Amino acid sequence: MEDQDESLILHLEALRSMLLKCIIALGVGLVPMFLAAPWCMNGLIKVIIGGNDVSLNYFSPMEVFILQIKIAVVLDLIICFPYIARQIWKFLLPALYENERKFVKSIVLTSSGLFVIGVLFCIFFILPLIINFGISFSTSEIKAVFGVSNIIGLALMLSVIFGLMFQFPLITYSLIRSGIVSYDTIKNKRPYIFVGILIVAGILTPPDVVSQLMLTIPTYLLFEAGLFASRKYKRKNQTG
Repeated sequence: MEDQDESLILHLEALRSMLLKCIIALGVGLVPMFLAAPWCMNGLIKVIIGGNDVSLNYFSPMEVFILQIKIAVVLDLIICFPYIARQIWKFLLPALYENERKFVKSIVLTSSGLFVIGVLFCIFFILPLIINFGISFSTSEIKAVFGVSNIIGLALMLSVIFGLMFQFPLITYSLIRSGIVSYDTIKNKRPYIFVGILIVAGILTPPDVVSQLMLTIPTYLLFEAGLFASRKYKRKNQTG
């Protein structure tokens, strides 16, 4: 009983240390990210709006300042994501077998890369499509005038969501490789997985069909990519 109590205390201490390191990393990175926020906001607006003749407006004195804080927080999260992922995996390593440890170490970089790719995909491809779709309804009587908070808020929210959803192939591959779920089971559940992705996308995105489909389709394709990688791994093991 005493050994169990000591083991629990050690695990809680390791958890506290891991959380503290992550919080410190985020705190240290927040100041330079806040200084870079105005430049990033202007660049983000140029990418999203493109060549469209659209004006962005703010309606309170502190609105832009608060937006810059939000941008700094998201930038801080993106920059610190590899370090945070590494700390989380290090916390989990003692509970894993040696072969599992090697696998976990190998996917930290992949996980970080997928997160960044998801964010960039959202900013340079998805957001301009959404804005262009919205602008397409403007006429000589109806002008497109957007609030800067709505545009930047949408960009930040979708960027983080896409970064997280781009982890889908890695999750699929990890579940199958670790033996938690079999390849055939996931393969046969494709229709249910698609519906599940559609429901999650509907919850995470704004209440419009365009945003929902823009998240659903890439996420499902990423799921198929993870399934394809799992199939190759399965065949390699069978032949080996």
